[in-house]
Amino acid sequence: MSMASPESASFEASSDAQAKTPAFADFRRIVIKVGSALLVDRAQGRVRLAWLTSLVEDIAALHARGCEVMVVSSGAIALGRTVLGLPSGPLKLEDSQAAAAVGQIALSKTWADILGHYNITAGQVLLTLGDTEERRRYLNARSTLGRLMELRSVPIINENDTVATTEIRYGDNDRLAARVATMASADLLVLLSDIDGLYTAPPAQDPNATLIPVVPRIGAEIEAIAGDAGSELSRGGMRTKIEAGKIATSAGTHMVIASGHVKNPLKRIMEGGRCTWFLTSANPVRARKSWIAGALEPRGTLHLDDGAVAALRRGASLLPAGVKRIDGQFDRGDAVVLRGPDGAEVGRGLVAYDSTHAARIMGHSTSEIEALLGVKGRSEMVHRDDLALGVE
Repeated sequence: MSMASPESASFEASSDAQAKTPAFADFRRIVIKVGSALLVDRAQGRVRLAWLTSLVEDIAALHARGCEVMVVSSGAIALGRTVLGLPSGPLKLEDSQAAAAVGQIALSKTWADILGHYNITAGQVLLTLGDTEERRRYLNARSTLGRLMELRSVPIINENDTVATTEIRYGDNDRLAARVATMASADLLVLLSDIDGLYTAPPAQDPNATLIPVVPRIGAEIEAIAGDAGSELSRGGMRTKIEAGKIATSAGTHMVIASGHVKNPLKRIMEGGRCTWFLTSANPVRARKSWIAGALEPRGTLHLDDGAVAALRRGASLLPAGVKRIDGQFDRGDAVVLRGPDGAEVGRGLVAYDSTHAARIMGHSTSEIEALLGVKGRSEMVHRDDLALGVE
């Protein structure tokens, strides 16, 4: 590529990284974002069933291979406004919420029916900004997604537009998808778009714009070429996709932008179709543990016995029986310091109980939790996925 600008060096350098582009077959936990402009026929206000069926065919193939797949799907408002006969153009907040309430039913049923043809169970998950920002709600959502995938369900996720207001919403599903990917420790985020990747300039405005196949790192030169929203049904443009890429790659998740205006869009990526890969040098587990270890302010301390320390170092979760003393006041989801019998810090983690409940069950076996708390509760005081040891 020849461009007489400082950015060209970065784009040319990215071609050197093309050989390092990951193989789709290597990913095991994948988040796929589908926008309204792809899912809904804007002229008729109906789901593009033939296209969606081809996408689900791709998802079913991944599922059969053992992959865990989540879908962040737009379309509720676009469908609901048609059913309610609302006019085209921007909607008032209350009209958007009403359209979402009606459209979400149709959207969920459509996904469930098509996935059901492949004997895959769909699960509906509606999130707001707070569910991915507040740790207690974050852990609840993460746990739900994890359990759905353990049960081999495909979660269909959308922003809860029925109750979200301007102040507490994402407003676009690109960034929501990136947050879901980080929440679920996905190793790949796929943004299906109305464009087949990131170009050196908006291709609709510049006929000389060329596709950037690989972005090893999102720097200032990449952010500078991001455009604005592209259609009435899509509230996200290339700018939000780059922001999603920053969220995903910083958490150890690779991201790819590819066109959704083709049948079997995932298969097309697998076969080397045009797209842009955004690479990360980390992996989701390591990035999450780094976040726990260094980015969160601890709210308390759990003092462990020798057996618990040894179990943690073997890769186990922290069970209540291994906790001998608790210091501090904390809520569920807060970061806590873990210390061994000698007082040395063993690691840090996100605790599954608040300090009051943790004090009641410490030193007891998991089989006693229900009797002590009146509810079954979680088996682990700190799950191994929420734990960062000092040696990590």
